Amino acid sequence: MKLGIVGLPNVGKSTLFNAITNAGAESANYPFCTIDPNVGVVAVPDSRLDKLSEMYHPKKTTPAVIEFVDIAGLVKGASRGEGLGNKFLGNIRATDAIVHVVRCFDDDNVIHVEGSTDPLRDMDTIDLELVMADLEMVERRIDRAKKAAKGDKKYLQEVADFESLRDWLNDGRSARSFTGADIAGEYPDCELLSLKPVIYAANLDEEGFSHPEETDYYRQVERRAREQGAQVIPVCAKLEAEIAQLDGEEKQMFLDDLGIAESGLDRLVKASYALLGLISYLTSGEDECRAWTIVRGTKAPQAAGKIHTDFERGFIRAEVIAFEDLMGAGTMAAAREKGLIRSEGKDYVVRDGDIILFRFNV
Repeated sequence: MKLGIVGLPNVGKSTLFNAITNAGAESANYPFCTIDPNVGVVAVPDSRLDKLSEMYHPKKTTPAVIEFVDIAGLVKGASRGEGLGNKFLGNIRATDAIVHVVRCFDDDNVIHVEGSTDPLRDMDTIDLELVMADLEMVERRIDRAKKAAKGDKKYLQEVADFESLRDWLNDGRSARSFTGADIAGEYPDCELLSLKPVIYAANLDEEGFSHPEETDYYRQVERRAREQGAQVIPVCAKLEAEIAQLDGEEKQMFLDDLGIAESGLDRLVKASYALLGLISYLTSGEDECRAWTIVRGTKAPQAAGKIHTDFERGFIRAEVIAFEDLMGAGTMAAAREKGLIRSEGKDYVVRDGDIILFRFNV
């Protein structure tokens, strides 16, 4: 699963990416310092996994991961190829969701491509470029469907659906907010940019990050995100870059001094994971404690297949205990004595935080 980090040039995308991944992407005070997308794999913070590791002291602890792609800054006219726009839009098309970084701070030393800080204008610029790129694709789709309809009337519905979507996009509205046909469900091969789910990362300065609700720029982004049914996460890319260099104890002390429970990056990674409809189930033991990524709604055999295809093919049953139940019992042996471990079959839908031992035939 890939999330594309997008935004205008010089809004803090690459600084944020570096802080998330420690990947060392180039970050500089000029537009288009990122041309080829940088990719980083990030561990999903999970206190449950930490607790299991404290219980088992395993040889290895493996968290769930999510992939972030740092995509070069888009500019007005990107859908027409401005600023290498076609290439950058193509990079977004290859992602599953978007983290849209919005600049919410004033700093004369950091050049803004538009010359001033205006979060709503910046959000509109990116949104409009995605919509304009989608309009081109939708027009081509309508033309193909019309030709196909001459030989098969079933394509008439496709024509009607995409003509309706075209009118919607022509009003400057995203495919995400389209109230007509279920485009994603009915036409899964249609890779619309403005259909991708989005999280807004409001990039604040240190003062604004401490009290984002008191910052006018942040409130603007929050209101717009609420109108779109999207989520906004306050971050301070500069501060997060500093936090990323600290170890666990130093990091927590730093956050405590700021009066913050968890970093903006931790919140962003968790929110991104949830945005894609992903959950984690856990396996535990002396060799390894691990979080496994699955799509919400996955049944036990398919979840087992994440570990090894043999587990899915020879699935017999899953021995399941909820994380909270294990913590309450204190040990797996005590949980078993109390009857807290359930035996689940092929139709069991795995829940977030389940601790599972799979039984299977080879």
